Amino acid sequence: MKKTMDYNAFYEHMGRLNGWDFSSLNVIAEGVEWNFYEEVARCACPSDLLLDIGTGGGEAVLSIAHAALLLVGIDLSQSMIETAKRNLAKSGSSPNVRFMSMNADQLTFPDGFFTIVTSRHAPFCAAEVFRVLDDDGVFLTQQVSEQDKHNISEAFGRGQSADCSGTLMMRYQNELHEAGFHDIRIREYNATEYYATTDDLLFLLTHAPIIPGFGEKESDLERFQQFVEQNRCDKGIRTNSARFMLTARK
Repeated sequence: MKKTMDYNAFYEHMGRLNGWDFSSLNVIAEGVEWNFYEEVARCACPSDLLLDIGTGGGEAVLSIAHAALLLVGIDLSQSMIETAKRNLAKSGSSPNVRFMSMNADQLTFPDGFFTIVTSRHAPFCAAEVFRVLDDDGVFLTQQVSEQDKHNISEAFGRGQSADCSGTLMMRYQNELHEAGFHDIRIREYNATEYYATTDDLLFLLTHAPIIPGFGEKESDLERFQQFVEQNRCDKGIRTNSARFMLTARK
């Protein structure tokens, strides 16, 4: 992670605001090849115990609460977990979901406790995931590729870099292999996104760490306006969404 941004402080701040909920954004995506938590639900059985690492405000896990016997969402950010617990209380119909603050590098669960472990856009420790998975258990992770929001990074001169494209995916693949996983499979997509309004895009840049320190530089607003003018089309303001997914079995 880049030293120019305190990611822990950022996530704590976002957790207090609204968790990790971007459902209010008016955005069209073309070329998205899967929905991560729909993929998770398809892998799950009613008797499964599922651990979601980096669960944020818990919105995603709550959406698939029907898919497993027990779903546990963890996050290092205490404010995210507080938001997740509020979302759980609001749902009123998910007694099989639990949220707790925990470090993904030091999972306080017994060996072989879970049948499925997931992690979306969050760091994980492959050795710890392997330890808490039951034999033949499955791990699924979706991560943001380096080429994500490439034209935005170019416009601001900072952010994700296409120069190191694929290195994160290869690193995670190697870590899973070294931890003992087998049947490691990779999927990728690079979709086109169109944000309906400048407010939609501004909300994204303000609430996600796409551009480190967005708004702190005097030139940011001018660059944002230039980006909008240069990338607006009939469908909206154009950028991209690049993702990769790894699945692995113990």
